[in-house]
Amino acid sequence: MTSLFDWLRGLRPDAGNRSDSDAIRRIVAELDKLPPERARYLAAFAYLLSRVAGADSHFSDAETAKMIEIVAEAGRLAEPQATLVVEIAKSQNRLFGGTENFLVAREFREVASEEERRDLLQCLFAVATADEAITSDEDAQIWQMAGELGVTHAEFVQIRLSHSHKRTVLRREPRE
Repeated sequence: MTSLFDWLRGLRPDAGNRSDSDAIRRIVAELDKLPPERARYLAAFAYLLSRVAGADSHFSDAETAKMIEIVAEAGRLAEPQATLVVEIAKSQNRLFGGTENFLVAREFREVASEEERRDLLQCLFAVATADEAITSDEDAQIWQMAGELGVTHAEFVQIRLSHSHKRTVLRREPRE
């Protein structure tokens, strides 16, 4: 399996294409400075965020902005670097989501502590609520990932409770 970070490293543009290659080259060089374990963690983290954002087959601007904010904070990255990581994660999710989802979750589970996995769950809900609604597709995707990450049902329910007011399945819609 090619990791997101390996794919990032493959983005090094040819010297002949200078239009925007300098910016990309600088970003990739900065990401290259991360220890390999941290880079793997961050790549998997961003990919898993993209799973919930794309659960409804659409990445809203609000979800993307929240993912960038979270990745920048988690990875201590500048916004352009976090944006690149998020866009690549979204692209990888669109292209390989069905086949890579479990593999990436398993890899994250192996490199992340129990606390980091719970923190990721909080971040998944933050991405889902970025557009003020957690759809049933997003909720189901988060539940599935919680299981893949080894988060207990009780921990999942406790974290989800603080976001329940955003769940569309629990909202009462006015009758016409």
